[in-house]
Amino acid sequence: MGGRFGAGLSDETHGPVLDRAFRTGKPKAVALVINSPGGSPVQSALLGARIRALAEETKIPVHAFVEDAAASGGYWLAASADHIWVDDSSIVGSIGVISAGFGLHELIGRNGIERRVHTAGLSKSQMDPFRPENPEDVARLREILDDIHHNFIAHVQSRRGNKLATDIDLFQGEFWSGRRSVDLGLADGVAHLAPKMKELFGVKTRFLRHGPRRGMLARFGFGAASEQMIGAAVMAVEERALWARIGL
Repeated sequence: MGGRFGAGLSDETHGPVLDRAFRTGKPKAVALVINSPGGSPVQSALLGARIRALAEETKIPVHAFVEDAAASGGYWLAASADHIWVDDSSIVGSIGVISAGFGLHELIGRNGIERRVHTAGLSKSQMDPFRPENPEDVARLREILDDIHHNFIAHVQSRRGNKLATDIDLFQGEFWSGRRSVDLGLADGVAHLAPKMKELFGVKTRFLRHGPRRGMLARFGFGAASEQMIGAAVMAVEERALWARIGL
C-alpha cells in the first residue's frame, strides 16, 4: 500500500495508481505518501473525489503521510484521507487560492512596441499582461477565486469536522509546521509510514508500493520529443515557484 503524490498531479496520471492501490489483492489500508506544495484545484478535487469513492466502495481506510509538504492542493489530497500523519517539520495548510502573473505594458511601451488585440466578446482578452490592469477584470477574477476558495474550505470542513481548531481562522492561506498542524486539527499526529502502519496493523505488515507507470522508452532511458522536453522544463519552473511560496 502506498502512493507518492507530488506537484504536477493529475487524475489521468495518478487515478490509475489509486485504482491499483485499492483493488490489488485485499489491502487492510491504503497509505498515501504526499509531498506537494499545490497545483491545480480541479485535479486535486478530482483525485480527492476518486480517493473517497474508492474508500467508500471498498471499505478500506486511507492514511495520508506528509513528507516535506501538503500545502494548498497537496492538503486538499491529504484531507481526502481518513487520517493525516505528518513529520514534526512538514509544511501543512495554505488553504487558499492564488492567481499570479505579470504586468508588462510599461516594458513594451518603453521599447516602442504597440499591442494589437482584436476580440469578439468584451471579456475575451481580460487580464492581458500586455495591457494595464482593468478593475472590472480583477473583480471577475476575484469572484472565481472566491468560489474555488469556498469549495476548498467546504472540503476541509467536511473531512476534518470538529477536529479543526475554532479559535483561529485556518482558511486565509497560512501554513504551519507539522507539529503545529496537529494542534490545529489539520493533522492527526506525528508519525512516519512504516512504523505507524505496523503499529496499527501488526509488525508483519507488508507493503505493496504503487506509482505512475513509465513507457518502455522512458524505462530504457530514451528522452521524449523536444516539445515534451520543453513542456517538462516549464513544469519544472512552475513547480519550483510553488515550492518557493512555502519557503522550500
